Amino acid sequence: MPGAVRKTAFVLTASLALLTTACTGQAGSGAADDASAETTLTFWHAWSAPAEVKAVKELVAGFEKAHPNIHVNVVGNMTDDKINQALRAGGGKAPDVISSFTTNNVGKFCSSGALVDLDPLFEKSGIDPDKTFPKAMNEYTQFEGERCAVPLLGDAYGLYYNKTAFEKAGIAGPPKTWSEFERTAKKLTIAQGATYKQLGFMPNYHGWETTTEHYLGQFSPTYFDSDGKSTIAEDPAVAAAFTLQKKLVDALGGYKRLETYRATLGDEWGPRHPFHTGQVAMQLDGEWRLGMALDADPDFEIGVAPLPVPDDQADQYGKGYITGTIAGIAATSGKQNAAWELVKYMTTDTDAVVNFSNAIHNVPSTLAALKSPKLTYDPRFKTFLEIAANPNSTTAPASVNGGVYLTTIQQLGYDYESGKVTDLKAGLEKAAQQIDTDIAQAK
Repeated sequence: MPGAVRKTAFVLTASLALLTTACTGQAGSGAADDASAETTLTFWHAWSAPAEVKAVKELVAGFEKAHPNIHVNVVGNMTDDKINQALRAGGGKAPDVISSFTTNNVGKFCSSGALVDLDPLFEKSGIDPDKTFPKAMNEYTQFEGERCAVPLLGDAYGLYYNKTAFEKAGIAGPPKTWSEFERTAKKLTIAQGATYKQLGFMPNYHGWETTTEHYLGQFSPTYFDSDGKSTIAEDPAVAAAFTLQKKLVDALGGYKRLETYRATLGDEWGPRHPFHTGQVAMQLDGEWRLGMALDADPDFEIGVAPLPVPDDQADQYGKGYITGTIAGIAATSGKQNAAWELVKYMTTDTDAVVNFSNAIHNVPSTLAALKSPKLTYDPRFKTFLEIAANPNSTTAPASVNGGVYLTTIQQLGYDYESGKVTDLKAGLEKAAQQIDTDIAQAK
């Protein structure tokens, strides 16, 4: 799926206010249907680009060939707003199966009862999710012990670097720890008056994918304790990530100078992205960036590697932040057994997952598919396959109010990097209190 969708995750979270915490349906309430009978399902998804829509149709066509009695009405370009409204309302035109780009909303989907609990269906089918899906993907599809979603391809974040610039600067290879990264970024930075001829890395939080969420992924934070209380004020991983980012900002010219330079750079989703043009030598980004960068035909060689890790976690180099598309079954559907056959096929059939990954150019979402010899990709894409399969890779945990807590953390990031907040400890304590308040109100 396009990375642009990931970028809007915080905005889409707000749309889930439409889902109340009251139960919108009961898991299994419509699971008395005969999956072997002639029936038609409605499947809503969010993909909209022509090539992606075509890939979804081909995925469903494969299912219909394997299940000739089940026909699927496919509806694309469905936003979370539309999905949420339909899940609440039910009715003949509502979807039986949905997919969403917003993993942050799994907590809402599960706690509201909008999607059915899939664990009984996995058990009935003899499928063990723990052995089927990568660890991080397995985590972001459940909330408080309930698995109401399943991964349908994923995104992995890594480091893109300008190999030509590295060679000119005499740098042997990509940095593996954050201290190495800082030295590398400074060495790659070429000042030009009050601006830059080349910036080693854009560390600011508005710098495309350099969000607090993605930085924190390399530090493996806990986010919440066993009682659901925010741990960001006590977890040293969080303070370490904030400190690291601020140190990079200061080392590479300071917030104002970097923001002034950023304002002159190209759009994240266009061909003039500053990594494509060589104006930025390293870029934190998802697997989709490789194809976009190659399409821009840069005049340098592109390198891909995992993001650095904290110096005291050097043995975990190779991990990364993981997110992705999710699929689920509407609790209001009266065809849940048939719907499960579709969901099971799309998300656990190895060939189906591999073919979809080849067409969409996202990371496969099963361990078997990640190792399939039928995968076709640029050799550099293998880095993202390895990040996805790495058991140390992380994700952001589900919350009852979606990604509101991530928005609170990101706002602190903006305030801290700009100097609006100078006492990090106090800032984290205030943010933790806000997170706990927001969650309590949502419940």
